[in-house]
Amino acid sequence: MTGWNKLFIFALVTTALVSGCGDSKPETSSGTPSAVSTMHSAAAQPVAPDEGLAITGPLIVEHQVDVTAQRDGILTNISADTGARVAAGAVLARLDDRQLTANLEAARAKTRSIEADLKNWQAEAEVLKADYVRAQRLWDEKLIAEEQLQHAKYKAESDQWDILRVTEQLNTGRQEEHSLELEVEKTRIMAPFGGLVARRYVRQGQSVSKGDRLFWVTAEGPLRVRFTLPEKYVGQMKRGQELPLTSPDAPAEKHAAKVIEVSPVVDPSSGTIEVLAELSGPRGELRPGMNVVVRVPSLR
Repeated sequence: MTGWNKLFIFALVTTALVSGCGDSKPETSSGTPSAVSTMHSAAAQPVAPDEGLAITGPLIVEHQVDVTAQRDGILTNISADTGARVAAGAVLARLDDRQLTANLEAARAKTRSIEADLKNWQAEAEVLKADYVRAQRLWDEKLIAEEQLQHAKYKAESDQWDILRVTEQLNTGRQEEHSLELEVEKTRIMAPFGGLVARRYVRQGQSVSKGDRLFWVTAEGPLRVRFTLPEKYVGQMKRGQELPLTSPDAPAEKHAAKVIEVSPVVDPSSGTIEVLAELSGPRGELRPGMNVVVRVPSLR
């Protein structure tokens, strides 16, 4: 065999070997799962069902206000301190009312004086009325002149206008008296409702101005929680519906909150509805201001 023939045969053998190796690659890759098929299998795995929404918010009460001063004055007495339980109308503190009390007594004396003056005018009116009746009889008998009859008549009528004038003075005096009574009442700082004095802002002897905060009074119940839900819950939340409620500060306690109010409209700025729920059953360790978790079931 010549050298060219040997070279030709060697080239054919090499080509066959290379072709055989190329054919084996597809078989090997076909037996290994691809990355795409692996991802598809993971997405198809079942996921945990939706347990609803867990909403966190503070417990609130409807009655909770800062009690402010209704007039300027100096605190002469403080009868309730932080932590005290008070009834509605209980006096928490007093302002100096000596000047107002003196003015009130003067107004009452003036009212009594006007009342006496009015009785005097009313008695005089009866006398003038009797004089006019007598003058009419004398006129009928032609014993007096007509001018005397007219004089008696107009004097009786004039007295009625005096009675009206003094009556209005009496009404004005009584209103002034009532106004001073209200001012004296403002010197008594009273609890607007029964509850707990959560904070005291002032000290005895301190000078306060109208509108200054004096006490923070809060009711202890009923406990409520206000929260918002997506607009898709419109028509799903009903009044009377009970929701599970827990607090991280009292993990051992389980409570329920009853829905008492659902906003009838959707807030266009946030796309939510507002819900108000009230704690049902004993409150346990729960207190106003504590954070709680309300669980709202998922939509069906």
